[in-house]
Amino acid sequence: MGDLEIRPTTAEDIPAVVAMLADDPLGARRESPDDLGPYLAAFERLRVDPNQHLVVAVRDGRVVGTLQLTIVPGLSRRGATRSIVEGVRIHRDERGGGLGTQLIEWAIDESRRQNCHLVQLTSDKTRTDAHRFYERLGFEASHTGFKLQL
Repeated sequence: MGDLEIRPTTAEDIPAVVAMLADDPLGARRESPDDLGPYLAAFERLRVDPNQHLVVAVRDGRVVGTLQLTIVPGLSRRGATRSIVEGVRIHRDERGGGLGTQLIEWAIDESRRQNCHLVQLTSDKTRTDAHRFYERLGFEASHTGFKLQL
């Protein structure tokens, strides 16, 4: 395996990122890799927001992983800033090789650099392998999450 680089996502990376988002049973139902317009518009909103960090992992010139880290200032917990990890995806050819761990470690390190006091994430109830992965990295399933589709 070649050297790994974790860097900010560029517009040229969006097709590969969207392909990874769509490459599982949940993503296949909600993502549309054939229509990049909405993704490019969302990318532009993320790109100009200093609290958004959309990154890709690149090996040998190929995008092989991605995640989004959002920095959220708050009042609770004595004015603590927290980070939220979203959209973690690893290319199917790279799964099981430690890349997910490297991406999450990057997110934790960046959260510390941004003076966050807490890193949080959600994971679909059906993703039991992901739950074990996050627990192995020290995350605790401490809350019940709720979503409202709009």
